[in-house]
Amino acid sequence: MNSTHTHKGILVISRHAESEWNLLGKWTGLTDVNLTDKGRHESTLLGELLDDIDFDAVYTSDLKRTHQTLEGILEGKPGEHTPPHVKHAALNERDYGDYTGLNKWEVKDKVGDEEFQAIRRKWDHPVPGGETLKAVHGRAIPYFDDEILPRLQAGENILMVSHGNTIRALMKHLDDIHEDDMAEVEMPFGTLLIYHFEPSAAKPIKKDVRAIDIVPPHA
Repeated sequence: MNSTHTHKGILVISRHAESEWNLLGKWTGLTDVNLTDKGRHESTLLGELLDDIDFDAVYTSDLKRTHQTLEGILEGKPGEHTPPHVKHAALNERDYGDYTGLNKWEVKDKVGDEEFQAIRRKWDHPVPGGETLKAVHGRAIPYFDDEILPRLQAGENILMVSHGNTIRALMKHLDDIHEDDMAEVEMPFGTLLIYHFEPSAAKPIKKDVRAIDIVPPHA
């Protein structure tokens, strides 16, 4: 990869790497679990894909699996200084409420495939004691628009490490995806979304995707 380091106004979004509860197939939500050794290694591989982008700031959730992924990315990225790091709960994972800590596949056996897929993927499907994807969108997008978008419009490069559902909510916003289509939107592990912004643009003008080859976790 050519290291020109001249790119401006770029947002790179990464999902955290494999966590201990991903490995066990549990709904994690706001539970603050660590990465697995596999996850830590794969986060360094993600960093190797970013040798051509210098970052002015990084944003993560409050949860340590995003902090550990960020550490790996910065470790794997050649010559990267440590940019200012902002942590905020607006970028936290969806709260799975009563399903938190339960094995996904055991729940699927109990409730059936249709309900299981609705819980996992639909836009406004209720979870007892938890959040819908719509509710995640309601907290993540105002934070993005207020705190991150102005920096991108000013030509800064931002790295964000967040969670599957929070990133799906951001993808709805950035890619203009209709709520009826959100069940088909996925943010895989080992994938980097790269959005390019211009000073006057509230939405990206271009999107690229980079990815590493990984063995999928059980989640």
